[in-house]
Amino acid sequence: MTFRENANIGSGRASRGGRGGGGGGLAVGGGIGTLLLALVVMMFGGNPGDLLGGDGGSTQSTAQNVDLAECQTGADANENVDCRMKATMLSLEDYWTGVAPDAELTQAILFSGAVDTGCGQATSQVGPFYCPVDGTIYLDTAFFQQLEGQLGADGGNFSQMYVLAHEYGHHIQNYTGALRASQQDAQGPESGAVRVELQADCFAGAWAGNATRTEDPDGNTLLEPLSREDIESALSAASAVGDDSIQERMQGQVTPHTWTHGSSEQRMGWFMRGYESGDPNQCDVLNAGSVDDY
Repeated sequence: MTFRENANIGSGRASRGGRGGGGGGLAVGGGIGTLLLALVVMMFGGNPGDLLGGDGGSTQSTAQNVDLAECQTGADANENVDCRMKATMLSLEDYWTGVAPDAELTQAILFSGAVDTGCGQATSQVGPFYCPVDGTIYLDTAFFQQLEGQLGADGGNFSQMYVLAHEYGHHIQNYTGALRASQQDAQGPESGAVRVELQADCFAGAWAGNATRTEDPDGNTLLEPLSREDIESALSAASAVGDDSIQERMQGQVTPHTWTHGSSEQRMGWFMRGYESGDPNQCDVLNAGSVDDY
């Protein structure tokens, strides 16, 4: 996906830095790096668990408090990953403000190494995640190299934007109350945790289906029309982080009773349901008879 070169992205709610928090909340998202190191089956959108410490831990954040002031135009977003995340946040905010105007806005904190959050301290090993305590998305953009090099996504710009859109979906779930289902029923092929992740994929698809109509503060469109290659890029990321794909790659076998995120086919299927309908009301995975009903 390409941003319109003259689009004004200066107000996108993304920055480089961290925030103190220490709290004892449980984050949603993360786990790719941990899985690769410890064979723990977690993916972005899942539970970082032991890698998030409520006391802040001893590792200090290496993130710098930078407001990404250099990211001002769509051309910047097309060339630089930090600027791309800032522009994507602006598009997501414009879309979700129209769909759920009462939901509070969220922001994305881009960090390197480690970061303090309202849910405790996290390292880059967790992967991208959403902390419901402070209502913030956290992302080390080095994750995108893992997504491509180790997990098999195509590395396209829209695969990166899909990751951020998925995490924004968790923020919307925090607003609706759906996020609680992931803790009430934590694993299994039809579990609440899987349903929460698939709904976030569907929400990402609903945004994608409307993204080319999102606007900058000047009322100009942010994005060029999506190509088939853009959608395939998002699907490559969704497929790469399916429970079955990760387990096959890391363990040599698939164990559905431990699933927390859904299969590759399910993640792609629910993304496409959101994309093709363009309607987040079609994303009620939590009440679907089966997670395969996409």
